[in-house]
Amino acid sequence: MISSRSLDDLNPHVKDLAQQFVAKAAGQGVDVIITSTYRDDEAQLALYQQGRSMPGAIVTNAKPGESYHNYHLAFDFAPVVNGKIPWADSAVFTRLGILGESLGLEWAGRWTGSLREMAHLQWTDGLTLAQLQSGEVPA
Repeated sequence: MISSRSLDDLNPHVKDLAQQFVAKAAGQGVDVIITSTYRDDEAQLALYQQGRSMPGAIVTNAKPGESYHNYHLAFDFAPVVNGKIPWADSAVFTRLGILGESLGLEWAGRWTGSLREMAHLQWTDGLTLAQLQSGEVPA
């Protein structure tokens, strides 16, 4: 099972965007850590089962193959304030989500429906999950 936090496991363009994101956040006085990059299908399934058939809270609605993490095109992040991650501070996550959008990333904090992911950014290059599942790759 592979679940990574390494930027080297991202598509090269997404790696560059993630590095820019961290640097711009630091320039605005916010330290950011990357908490997740690539996940293989087994890791995605384990995360999907959380809060369903496994203990814990539901954190994703994406089954294996249904997350941009599975295609090296997404990363999760967390701000660090005074040595801690302020998970309940939606304002800081919103500020960072908007910063990610300014770089051309899609911020999951804008998703509608049952689960918004405030700490998730992805780059799709206009590709849908169906296209990625059929083997298409970003330019």
